[in-house]
Amino acid sequence: MRRVVVLFIALVVVLGTLLGLRLVRDRRAAEGPPGGSGVVEGTAVDVRSRLNARVLALHVKEGARVEKGALLATLDCTEPEALLAEAEARLAMARAQAHAADAAALASLRASEAATAQASGTQAQLESLAAQQGLASRQAARMEQMGEAVAVATRDQARAQADALSQQLAASQHTSTAASRQARAAAEQERASREQASAATQAVQATEATVRRARLSVAECELHAPLAGTVETLVLEVGELAMPGAVLARLVDTRNSRATFYLPNAELAAVRPGEPAIVRADAYPDRSFQARVVTVATVAEFTPRNVQTRSDRDRLVYPVEVRIEDPDGLLLPGMPVDITLSPRAGAVAERRP
Repeated sequence: MRRVVVLFIALVVVLGTLLGLRLVRDRRAAEGPPGGSGVVEGTAVDVRSRLNARVLALHVKEGARVEKGALLATLDCTEPEALLAEAEARLAMARAQAHAADAAALASLRASEAATAQASGTQAQLESLAAQQGLASRQAARMEQMGEAVAVATRDQARAQADALSQQLAASQHTSTAASRQARAAAEQERASREQASAATQAVQATEATVRRARLSVAECELHAPLAGTVETLVLEVGELAMPGAVLARLVDTRNSRATFYLPNAELAAVRPGEPAIVRADAYPDRSFQARVVTVATVAEFTPRNVQTRSDRDRLVYPVEVRIEDPDGLLLPGMPVDITLSPRAGAVAERRP
């Protein structure tokens, strides 16, 4: 019986000591800077295929570290290359047609200018003949009015000259009319040629767009790393068919990692975006990583239906995300870490009323 009492007393002492240590540790944690535990998350990017093609080669393996722009895989590019060759041939033909249309438009312009000049010349000639014919008619009329004072031969000659000029004037009028019509026709032809040249230029631009699209398809035959990181997964193997939009590989950037922890409502005033933090991992007990607060959630992770008591408010926690400075990529995704806010941030929060 005495032994049982001694054992009971020893058990009570041990439990009391452990409880006291726990209370002391909790008090120190409460008095220390705010923080919490989280899990490292890397920036994951899925590399997807835009083509319906087979995988010809994989140039990396899972777990390999690659730099931005590194070649990850090569797809079968037979069909896109054929489409590109066809588009380039069409572009060459369209450019030749555009050059021919430009030359035809230039020739039509020169012909229109010549026809216009000819019409202007015939019009000037018509005006000159009209003036001469008028003068000759008036001269013949005066001679006829003079009667016997002028020889009959002279009167006949003046009348004949006036009649000849009248005939020439009529012919010149027909010539001028024809020249004007030719000038209008040449102008219409010149406008049509210009429109054809413009259409040919637009056809060249459309074909150039087709060539650019075909070149983009050919460029998609080689998949490159969009960022520096680690190859986490290779979904397809050599010989498998990659469908448009299908994931071929997943990259994780461990140098630009982040973690999320939760702060209770009472400690929320101790953190603001942009403030520094310290991250420690069990895998590196002698090393700490600098971090910086990125976002502080405005909505609590857990919200009771009615927040009426202090205990209800204490159960409110807010997610806080930090960006970790890890240039060596030591912190891997999924690794648990402890996050402590800068003592300066806690001091600022304590000074607030």
